[in-house]
Amino acid sequence: MHKDKCHSVKDRIVSISQPFVRPIVRGKVKSPTEFGAKINISLVDGYAFIENLSWDNYHEGSTFIPAVEKYKRLRGYYPAVICADAIYRNRDNLRFCKEKGIRLSGPRLGRPPKHIAASEKRLTRQDSKKRNEIEATFGVGKRRYGLNLVMAKLQQTSETVIGLQFLVMNLERRMRLLLVLFSKSVFHRFKAMLSRLRLQLSPVNA
Repeated sequence: MHKDKCHSVKDRIVSISQPFVRPIVRGKVKSPTEFGAKINISLVDGYAFIENLSWDNYHEGSTFIPAVEKYKRLRGYYPAVICADAIYRNRDNLRFCKEKGIRLSGPRLGRPPKHIAASEKRLTRQDSKKRNEIEATFGVGKRRYGLNLVMAKLQQTSETVIGLQFLVMNLERRMRLLLVLFSKSVFHRFKAMLSRLRLQLSPVNA
């Protein structure tokens, strides 16, 4: 730094035991700099999918188009609506969505209009509620599954642990849905059985 007259060193080692860990400046009041993997996920029908995992800092907007193209490869069609954070609403992503017929949530670029229609406000609120689901997924992952407390030391094992945490989250969601379907099936069968019993025990006037 003294020789090159600079204030930073690219890929400097901040942890002897984990040299792959990079400092990522987040600008938060509590922790302005974070150390760990930076993850981008997508949420489809409540299931979380890791779109990008890197130990280096990167701009989240660059992962948008690859994630949408991955969705197209897996399902055979593009999504009709994408509820994304404002950081994804750059000109390239908006142009891509317009070409593919995808509605990307959020306000238009440029100066906001003076008058906003009630239907547009209602749609914005709905998109915001839908967008909060992915934030809640991160919160649940950190609080219940230890996503913010990965104890593995090697890069490969750390990435494996992160992947397994999301896998367990998806499996538990699937089990909850299956339990709901099973409970509904048992309830309907029990209700039908009671109806037959009532029919058999009902008095008949001669």
